[in-house]
Amino acid sequence: MKYIIVTGGVMSGLGKGITTASIGRNLKNKGYKVTAIKIDPYINIDAGTMSPFQHGEVFVLKDGGEVDLDLGNYERFLDTELTREHNLTTGKVYQSVIAKERRGEYLGKTVQIIPHITNEIKGRIRKVAAKSGADICLIEVGGTVGDIESMPFLEAVRQMHREEPKKDIVFVHVTLVPLDSQGDQKTKPTQHSVKDLRELGLTPNVIVTRCKEPLIEHTISKIALFCDVPEEAVISAHDANDIYEVPLMMEKEGLTSYVMKLMDLSSDTIDNSWSEMVERMNNLEGTVNIGIVGKYTHLEDSYLSISASIKHAAIECGVKFCTSWIDSESFESDPSSVEALSKYDGILVPGGFGERGIEGKIMAIRYARENDIPYLGLCLGMQLCVIEFARNVAGLENANSSEFDENTPYPVIDLLPEQENIVDMGATMRLGDYEADLKSCTLAETIYGCSRIIERHRHRYEVNPNFVDRIEAKGMVFSGKNRNRMEIAEIPGKKFFFASQFHPEFKSRPGRPSPPFKAFIQAMIS
Repeated sequence: MKYIIVTGGVMSGLGKGITTASIGRNLKNKGYKVTAIKIDPYINIDAGTMSPFQHGEVFVLKDGGEVDLDLGNYERFLDTELTREHNLTTGKVYQSVIAKERRGEYLGKTVQIIPHITNEIKGRIRKVAAKSGADICLIEVGGTVGDIESMPFLEAVRQMHREEPKKDIVFVHVTLVPLDSQGDQKTKPTQHSVKDLRELGLTPNVIVTRCKEPLIEHTISKIALFCDVPEEAVISAHDANDIYEVPLMMEKEGLTSYVMKLMDLSSDTIDNSWSEMVERMNNLEGTVNIGIVGKYTHLEDSYLSISASIKHAAIECGVKFCTSWIDSESFESDPSSVEALSKYDGILVPGGFGERGIEGKIMAIRYARENDIPYLGLCLGMQLCVIEFARNVAGLENANSSEFDENTPYPVIDLLPEQENIVDMGATMRLGDYEADLKSCTLAETIYGCSRIIERHRHRYEVNPNFVDRIEAKGMVFSGKNRNRMEIAEIPGKKFFFASQFHPEFKSRPGRPSPPFKAFIQAMIS
């Protein structure tokens, strides 16, 4: 097994995740099987209980793991499926070690950070890498060098460096090269960051520098001199027009060939599918305008997979797209403002939790339905379209979800039966892959081109089966089901009205877009 360990310095948010994913993509293009692990130093067991305001989108894996959004980028860039084991947190590590201590597995020894915590970290990394069957395992260490939370993980990978053959482990350090007031590239932050890393016993083999413009030769030479790496190991990761261009930039900078040289790897395989996809992306014609009505709209990372899925579908359909993020609460304070939705070619209502902004979303859905604007609803976006239809078409006045109104006379959306006695919030929802059978001669069957699908879920509430017949009698069709559980709702006769209880955005890939998103884009340009 080959390991590439990516660390970061100076500040958070530099793009370690995209750097890691890009390295993996380029190695995959060379014919190697690649997997990835994300280390998150927070004490949470997983990302499931975190607010999108705190940590951006919660990405859901096939096995129901609720993880950091970087794993979504790994899946998209590597075109693979990961599991919850690929996300390693402080909470998981300490929980496991404490459980072993309680069972007496340490034979009465004093349990310490070294060796017990670090051994747990190394064991989990090696287990995941081996189980994946990959040739190369990428490990992104979250946080910034110097953070107290990251210390056990950095110590663990330092020990791995001692234990693995030299050619089997490479360290890549991502830093910042800012500009001063005169526009000169400054290397001091990088020098200090590498110094901090060395104090922990780690020496980077490659330094990836985030900067506005390409590094000039003088800056490269200075970083190489002060950080004790060859000039070819100083990689300029300057701003790109799109994150999908970053792998091509890294390849042009020589990062892939240098890493392969360090690891004694060679390959005659060249997969050009990624560069061909980027070429298509840069030559799109026409534009569709999409209004996304949600409540985390000022923080686009909250809907990262949705943005990516729209992009994948637009590239496949050969059209540019423009997304507007609309705060649903604005419709509640000024109902007439919903008329502004008329300028959009399509309206999307994403998932979410809590009562805030709900009525505004319902107003947007009603506007889309009554004005025949293509509509795509995801998770909560499906539940709300059922509520809207029940109220305004099926005659169930004041229909609602029991999540928002316990006393509603028509709880058309209700708590899943298995959720009734749940107390803990973490990892207790209906999560991950579930099958759905599609009704023949429906939009759902046309979109997917088959009668059975598997998609990823994250919800506690569902369409109440006691109201299905009354709703379908008025024209809405539940065209996808998992036994007695409604998975898809659509309205025949509309240009496009499709909503899913699942999250199709989690399985969308560049070059292989999610079928509902592709159909949504096609409906807007037809």
